[in-house]
Amino acid sequence: MRATFRLCIAIIILFILQKVFPFITSKLLLVSSQVQTRPFTLITTIFLHSNFMHLLNNLFALAIFGFLLEKRVGSKHLLLLFFLAGIFANIISVFFYEAVLGASGSIFGLIGCLAVLKPLGMVFVYGMPLPLFLAVAVWAFFDIAGIFTPSNIAHLSHLSGLVIGIVYGFALRKRFKKEKPKKSKVVIDEEKIRRWEEKYLRYT
Repeated sequence: MRATFRLCIAIIILFILQKVFPFITSKLLLVSSQVQTRPFTLITTIFLHSNFMHLLNNLFALAIFGFLLEKRVGSKHLLLLFFLAGIFANIISVFFYEAVLGASGSIFGLIGCLAVLKPLGMVFVYGMPLPLFLAVAVWAFFDIAGIFTPSNIAHLSHLSGLVIGIVYGFALRKRFKKEKPKKSKVVIDEEKIRRWEEKYLRYT
């Protein structure tokens, strides 16, 4: 799945650049108080990560859910949803957090969309296999609970991306149903078959 792979590579490259040139983080980070003068950070901050574990967790989720979704809806829809969910999640985050970085909002968008299109797909949640629609409910519950618990996780960003993904998923499902090809009837020309038999089967 080409688009998912390229997103993963872009995130890895930028993380390496963050470590080699630390000023890159401050230049591309979304700081809520500066968003009006630096609106581009609503996008660039998606590709930034705070540490190796943050990077690893997001890459793992992006690779799994991104590949699955891209296989189902194609690269164009995957990329569009990735950026829509990420930007929307960051816009919401501006009102609640001083600064945010990471691809979690975008990834939750992919998860939400996949849960609508393939709700019975099995995933592991805390070591327990669950259908995707139930796994999303569990993750959403913990993010809602996390809103009221001080931490360095932007739970509202996750939830915002998830909402966009679910909405996008229903839109795609409706569209795919409309575009579902109708079964065509096969018309058999008996006269042609008879002539073919006379021509090619006379010597058998």
